[in-house]
Amino acid sequence: MSKSATTQAAASLGVPLRWVGPGAVTVLALAYGIFWYFARPDGEPVLRHVGQLFGGESVLLYSIALVLVSTLPHVEPVFGGIDHAAIWHRRAAVAATVLLLPHIELASNPEATSVGKTLAVVAISGLAALVVWAVLPRWRTMLPAPVRRVVLAALQTKMAGLVVRLLGGYERWRGFHRLTGLFVACGFLHGLLDASAFEAAPALRWSYVAIGGTGLAFYAYRELLSRRFLPHHDYQVSGVRPVAPDLVEVALRPLGRPLAFKPGQFAMIYLETADGWQRHPFSISGPAREGGISITVKALGDHTTRLPDVVQPGMPAVVGGPYGRFDRHRGTGHQVWVAGGVGITPFLSWLRSLDSEPGGLEEDVHLFVTSAGPSPFAEEITAIAGRHPRLRVHLVDTERDGRLTVDAVIAAVATDPRKLSVFMGGPDAMLRQFRQAFRAAGVRRLNIHREYFQWR
Repeated sequence: MSKSATTQAAASLGVPLRWVGPGAVTVLALAYGIFWYFARPDGEPVLRHVGQLFGGESVLLYSIALVLVSTLPHVEPVFGGIDHAAIWHRRAAVAATVLLLPHIELASNPEATSVGKTLAVVAISGLAALVVWAVLPRWRTMLPAPVRRVVLAALQTKMAGLVVRLLGGYERWRGFHRLTGLFVACGFLHGLLDASAFEAAPALRWSYVAIGGTGLAFYAYRELLSRRFLPHHDYQVSGVRPVAPDLVEVALRPLGRPLAFKPGQFAMIYLETADGWQRHPFSISGPAREGGISITVKALGDHTTRLPDVVQPGMPAVVGGPYGRFDRHRGTGHQVWVAGGVGITPFLSWLRSLDSEPGGLEEDVHLFVTSAGPSPFAEEITAIAGRHPRLRVHLVDTERDGRLTVDAVIAAVATDPRKLSVFMGGPDAMLRQFRQAFRAAGVRRLNIHREYFQWR
């Protein structure tokens, strides 16, 4: 089915396009498990077969994860944006790793080959390390407060400091992450060599080959060929402007054909810094004062924390994309925009584009900007609102006004929640809470949109 056909089919059923991909993943995983279970050969022990089923499902989910990060143009639309695809990539990989546990316990084969056993150890060790390493930056959100204090104390030890130095930062993790397909290949070959069900059930073997081969083909495309097909644009850093103690705007000037983007989208930015080339996805915050585009960077991790110190005007940059489907035009005539912290970036892009859009702002919009202290963009946002009467701005200083609540938003908007569209950007915990509260207030699920910027 083509991209346009997929879009039309989803629209005719009233299904958001961003749900098509996750729905297909769920159906495929269930169907493959049912097929594997009922194709059990005569004489194959049930527990061993179930263990091998878990292994087959693991290969399927890892193959899906490899497809989702292939950066092929047709992958992004059916997940509602590359950020949503990245979230599902992580979920599929974590689920696949969890399935390896019962696979190891149940799928013992007395006739397993020594090569197959070695491949299994390499695959499991590498994939487990990848998942743990990916989860580590988010451990604070996953542990209860008492346990968190114990972990924080343990991190102050010399041994913990040595481990942190060995692991390195984002760039080292990204380099190791590129080995995912090789570890999956080891697990895939282990299955081909040691799965006892394959001899008596060729359908299981060939379906397994098709699934694993597809994932590895996408991996090979991404690593070997994607650079030749994906558009990249040469830029140069033209300005670095601090806007807050932990926030900086970087202006990029095109050296050739500029990037064509829609407000609200983001790009993959490759910057040559004093520490070497670094790559990271950044939302485009709009046209830069110096011409070109600008990105707004908050100190969220090791890479972004050091960025203001290692990036200087004149340094080269490469911009890939654009990506993302965070688009206000998908909303109703009454909209709420909620921007928390650096989540203001896509909204800045929307706001800065209003003066150049034919007809300007045609929806009634309430923009809520919440920040710890005065928003560094308050003056610019207020000036834009002065030129667009249908835009009403609510600046919330959490240190002075307290935290923003959905009840306060609904009261300020004074519109039937069923007619509202909500667009949100900000910390993940805040947006999860807001999504639930907006749903409880009566906002339709289809009308709640968010951007995932805390992914890598």
